[in-house]
Amino acid sequence: MMSNVDIDDLAAAVMEGLEEYVELADAEMKKAVRKTATQVKKEIAANAPKRTGEYAKSWAVKKTGESSHSIEMTVHSKSRYQIAHLLEKGHAKRGGGRVAARPHIAPAEDHGEEVLEELIRKAMS
Repeated sequence: MMSNVDIDDLAAAVMEGLEEYVELADAEMKKAVRKTATQVKKEIAANAPKRTGEYAKSWAVKKTGESSHSIEMTVHSKSRYQIAHLLEKGHAKRGGGRVAARPHIAPAEDHGEEVLEELIRKAMS
């Protein structure tokens, strides 16, 4: 037996379901971005060159933007940002020659992309 459904009621029910899904998806996406940013920070700190350990400890995560549908997190060195590029890419020495590059930011960033994709895939399934 079929029942009669008003098309307006059906459209409203579908829209309500879609809005609930969007809210859930937004929340899960934001959670995944936060978790990934924290993991990238930990990975950079773990693989950073260590003479005194201050550079590795200087890495932090900061929320730099958020709307109802998105979030932006920044992983940065709070106090040693001046040397991050020099350590990552290498640099010329004062008396000649070069200091070898010590890549630790780019690998963490690349791994972070993979982690974020996986977290989003899990959250949406």
